[in-house]
Amino acid sequence: MSEIFNEIDEDLRREQLRKLWDKYSIVIIAVAILIVVAVGGWRGYQYVEAQRAAEAGSAFEAAVALSEQGKREEAEAAFAKIGADGAKGYRALARLRAAAELAGRDPQGAAKLYDAIVNDPAMSVSEQDLARIRAAGLLLETEPYDAIRQRLEVAAGEGRTYRHSARELLALSAWRANDAVAARRWLDMIGSDPRTPATMRGRAEALQALLPPAAKS
Repeated sequence: MSEIFNEIDEDLRREQLRKLWDKYSIVIIAVAILIVVAVGGWRGYQYVEAQRAAEAGSAFEAAVALSEQGKREEAEAAFAKIGADGAKGYRALARLRAAAELAGRDPQGAAKLYDAIVNDPAMSVSEQDLARIRAAGLLLETEPYDAIRQRLEVAAGEGRTYRHSARELLALSAWRANDAVAARRWLDMIGSDPRTPATMRGRAEALQALLPPAAKS
């Protein structure tokens, strides 16, 4: 008797499945096709990105070789091309290198390239801060302290990756401007940060010794 009931239950299940299939077969097939297309599209995207990354890597190495050969203008153009249309992982690095190549013959032009990186929301905070510092380093001799402060103050904040370099440049700029109070502020931040590199701490102490007595603790 139990076998009969089992057979009846099995028939009912098959009938229910048949009805469900008749009702939803188009939806099920469409979902299956979408899944296959999505997986295929993602695999294709990954392949294309891997190819672009490989090409960008080779182009970047070629640009570095040009730089090492002293072909600055050619290297700058090669880095700029990668920065404009290369794979994502190489764009920021290439733009930074393009600015560095230009810096030797046109500091103002290089600073503008760095400023473009700073103002690009697609760049990470660390990349923007590095660009700020490199631009400020190029303009330290020509821009007043207030201009350098506007460039670097945000990068000198606690927790920022390049805060030590930013603080040192700010201290130097303030010292050049004979602003002992501002110089002292940045030197104190360098001295009180336990993560300040030892060599930079030593330079800060040497600069602090040059401050007028009224600015010392």
